[in-house]
Amino acid sequence: MLNKVKQLSKADLFELLSNRFDTEEVKLSQIPNPALLLNATKAAKKIAHAIQNNKRITLVGDYDVDGVSSTAIMVDFFRQIPYPLEAIIPNRFRDGYGVSPTVLERVETDLIITVDNGISAIAAAEVCKERGIDLIITDHHTPSQNLPDAFTIVDPKLPEDSYPFQEICGAEVAWLLLGLVKKELQLNINMKQFLDILAIAIIADIMPLVNMNRTLVKEGLKLMMHSKRPASIIIHDFLNKSNITSEDIAFQIAPRINSAGRLEDASIALEFFTAKDTHTAYKQFELLNQLNELRKETEAQTTKEAMLSVHEDDKIIVVAGEGWHEGVVGIVAARLVDKFARPAIVLSIDKEIAKGSARSIGDVSIYELIKENEELLMKFGGHKMAAGLGLDVSNIAAFREAINKSAKKIPAEDFIPKEQISGILDSEDLDMELLGLLEQFEPYGEANTRPTFLMKDAEVVSIKLMGADKSHSRIEIRQYPHQRKTVELVAFRRVYEMPTDRKITCSYSVAKNEFNSKISLQLLINKIFE
Repeated sequence: MLNKVKQLSKADLFELLSNRFDTEEVKLSQIPNPALLLNATKAAKKIAHAIQNNKRITLVGDYDVDGVSSTAIMVDFFRQIPYPLEAIIPNRFRDGYGVSPTVLERVETDLIITVDNGISAIAAAEVCKERGIDLIITDHHTPSQNLPDAFTIVDPKLPEDSYPFQEICGAEVAWLLLGLVKKELQLNINMKQFLDILAIAIIADIMPLVNMNRTLVKEGLKLMMHSKRPASIIIHDFLNKSNITSEDIAFQIAPRINSAGRLEDASIALEFFTAKDTHTAYKQFELLNQLNELRKETEAQTTKEAMLSVHEDDKIIVVAGEGWHEGVVGIVAARLVDKFARPAIVLSIDKEIAKGSARSIGDVSIYELIKENEELLMKFGGHKMAAGLGLDVSNIAAFREAINKSAKKIPAEDFIPKEQISGILDSEDLDMELLGLLEQFEPYGEANTRPTFLMKDAEVVSIKLMGADKSHSRIEIRQYPHQRKTVELVAFRRVYEMPTDRKITCSYSVAKNEFNSKISLQLLINKIFE
């Protein structure tokens, strides 16, 4: 595979990146009308009517970044009307996911609106019907054949929906709907003010950064630099950069927002997003920082234990542990996929029930594999690359055996990780001009990945370990023997020892490094080919 990688000039790279976008960039004014979303106008009229008639309105969100962002946008919008809104984000451990019957037990209301959940809330819809509560579901997940019996459902994935761009997250659905509510009530609310939070949701929920998503993220990141929202001021100060990128959000901010729902309660993240002053926002952000550190420790310990339970011969890793934290099993599954280059399912055992997460690799649909063995499960859901599931502890061994039997039918090439290497750059081309070229095509993310380059059989000149715990490597290399110039590669979370042949072959990406107001080029190792 690596032998086929071609030499690349800056002009080649520009052409390669330009070809990713077959149409001109969508302007904010060209984002499709929210009224084109099926049932959105009906939902907006119902919400407007409830406000005009002083009805009690309750919002039910979700504990991930998209769910918290959706809830925050709704809370902020209602605050500006102003109109009282009861906002609930279910607790992962006490309530489970979405608008569940346990959440409904503590709600007294006339209208419930869900954001980023509800498409599978069939039992909850029945409870609402019995209690005379109108239920508006707004979601973006793929529906099954049976839909909840709600007042209406707004979801671009409904088969009959014809919204021009359907790969949108829960926060986008909520934002588009609020645009229609604004129109119904003839409110003077600027919908652009929510783009900073909307950008975080789009990036964190791994939506494709093309079409309207690309525009919203671009504009949202720009807004974050000068927004008066206390949460955005704190994010801007924390990142301390002249430009915030989608990767800053994906790797620095999203894990912190997520850690609240994973380890404790997502209300901590919601209070950060909706804080009315920077003092409150800072306090909540400090809590998120602490939870994120705890999440990292918990995840590292669980990963260590999980690795000891892996059956070397299995095509699909299935591991389970008593007391493993339910909030980190998804991340642990991703770590196992990275380490063993196979799909992984990590289960947390609590009494007689095991609940967990699955992550996949290459072209293997983990969802289809799980579905094939659903008779052994209590519940499951998800998509090709990630899924969640629950089963009786007594069925774990049988499930492991069955899913591995199913996996035997999958061709070996489907298990090959999809690392797209753009080409080989000459070390002379690793300069600020290259950085400028790459910046033209930001934001990078899903469907517009940051280009990855190959360094092949380069001479290792020296290796230095960095960080307080010496867990990162700074590798000085010379690309070709005749060159005097050396370049530095950085391998985060990897201690690299001098290879016996003093050679390295690796893939890397090029990033901007800002330190003490100085801007430099940083080469980040993605993968070392041993």
